Amino acid sequence: MSETLAPPAGNLPELTVSEIAGAVKRTLETAFGRVRVRGEITEMKLYASGHTYMALKDEGAKIRAIIWKGNAARIGLKPENGIEVIATGRITSYPERSEYQLIIERLEYAGEGALLARIEALRLRLLAEGLFDPARKRALPMLPRVIGVVSSPQGAVIQDIKTTIARRFPSHIVLWPVAVQGEGAAAQIAAAIAGFGALPPGGAIPRPDVLIIARGGGSLEDLMAFNDEAVVRAAAMSPIPLISAVGHETDTTLIDFAADRRAPTPTAAAELAVPDRIALAADLAQSEARLAGALLRIGQTVRLRLDRAAAALPDLPALLGTARQRLDDRGERLDLAMPALLTSRRATLDRLANRLLHPRELIAAKRHSTALLAQRLAVPLLARLRENHLRLDAAAGRLESLSYNAVLSRGFALAINPQGEPVTSAKTANTLRRLTIRFHDGDIAVSPARPRPTAQPELDL
Repeated sequence: MSETLAPPAGNLPELTVSEIAGAVKRTLETAFGRVRVRGEITEMKLYASGHTYMALKDEGAKIRAIIWKGNAARIGLKPENGIEVIATGRITSYPERSEYQLIIERLEYAGEGALLARIEALRLRLLAEGLFDPARKRALPMLPRVIGVVSSPQGAVIQDIKTTIARRFPSHIVLWPVAVQGEGAAAQIAAAIAGFGALPPGGAIPRPDVLIIARGGGSLEDLMAFNDEAVVRAAAMSPIPLISAVGHETDTTLIDFAADRRAPTPTAAAELAVPDRIALAADLAQSEARLAGALLRIGQTVRLRLDRAAAALPDLPALLGTARQRLDDRGERLDLAMPALLTSRRATLDRLANRLLHPRELIAAKRHSTALLAQRLAVPLLARLRENHLRLDAAAGRLESLSYNAVLSRGFALAINPQGEPVTSAKTANTLRRLTIRFHDGDIAVSPARPRPTAQPELDL
C-alpha cells in the first residue's frame, strides 16, 4: 500500500492574509508618504456620508482616490469629471479589496491647458443660456451718487479707485471687502454682489447706483475666482449696473462677459463709473456758448422778419385820415337824406289817408250787413225750433207712459231695501230688518213681520 508524503517545510514564514495586507499598507505609507499625483478625474461620486470617491487616470493607469467629508471644504477647487488635476495626499491601501488608493488633501488644476478648457466649457454653457446676451447689458448712470466696490480692502486696487473718483468727480464709495483669490473667494464675491443688490433704497447703508468688481493682475490660477459659475451668475443677475475690472488689460475672465461694461484696469473702471468734472464743466461751457449763439441767431432772424413785415404794412396814419374823411362825408349825406326821407314818407301818408274811410262809416256799413244777414237767417231757424219742440213733447209723453211712477199712480207699491234696491220676493224681505214702501205720492218705512216658531208638544213622564 502506497503512502502520500507531505512536501518538506522550507524556511519561508507562514503569513495570514491580514498580515500581508497590513504589511503592504505600511510599506506604501512609509515608502511614499505625501505625494502629488497628476491625472484626469473620473468615476466621481458623492456619497450621502459626505465623502467623495473618484479615480485619477492617465494613458496607462488608474488609481482610486478619496476626499473625506472633513477635508472637502479645504480641498481648493470643486472636483468634476473630465478635468485634469494635481492631487496632493497620502498613498494607502484598502485591505478588504486589496487596492491601493490616494487620500486627497488638496486639488489643483494641472496647468493652464486644463484651466482654459474648463473655462471655455463653462463659457459655452452660460452663453447657450443667454447670460452673455448683449440685450441684457444696461447703460451706466451718468452721475452716480453712490459707488459700490467689491474688492480686497488691502492693496493698491481700492486706493487707485478712490484716487481716480476723487480726482474726476467726488462720490460716496461703499466697499464690500472680499478675498479675491484662494479658497472661499468665489463664494465671498458672489455673496457681495447679491448683498449690494438686496440693499433697500433709503436704508442705513446707501444702495449703490453702480458696482465695480475689481482686483489686480495675477496668474490664471489667481484669477479663477472670477471664472467661477456662481460669481458669473451673480454678476448677470445683479439689479445694479456692474463694471468688471479684473487683472490687466490682456486678462479676460468670465465675469467680463456677464458684466454691463468691462474695464481693462481698476483705474479705468473708476473712470467709466464717474465723468470727469473738468471735461463736464468744459462741455457745459461749450453748450452754454452754443445755446447763446443759437439764441442770438434766432433773435436776429426774428428781427429781420419783423422789419420785412413792417416794411410791407400800409401807412396807418394815411389810412386813418381817409377813414375819417369818409366818415365825415357819410355823416353829411345822412344829415341831408333824413329830411328828404321824412318829406317823402309824409306825402305818401297823405295820399293814403285821402283814400281811407272814416271809422264811423265803416261801423255803419258793418251794422247794415249784419242786419241783412239776421233777416235771412231768422225765418228757417224759428221753424226748425218749433218742429224740434213738438218732437220733444211726443217723446216725453211716451217716456212718462212707460215710467214705473205711472204704474204706482194706478195703486201699486214698490218695496226697497236700505241700499235703494227693489225687493222682489217675500223670502228676501223676511231677511231684512227694515223696508221702504214707495207709493206714487211718497215713501213709508216698515219692519217685516217675523214668523213665530211652532210650539213643541210637551211629553208626560
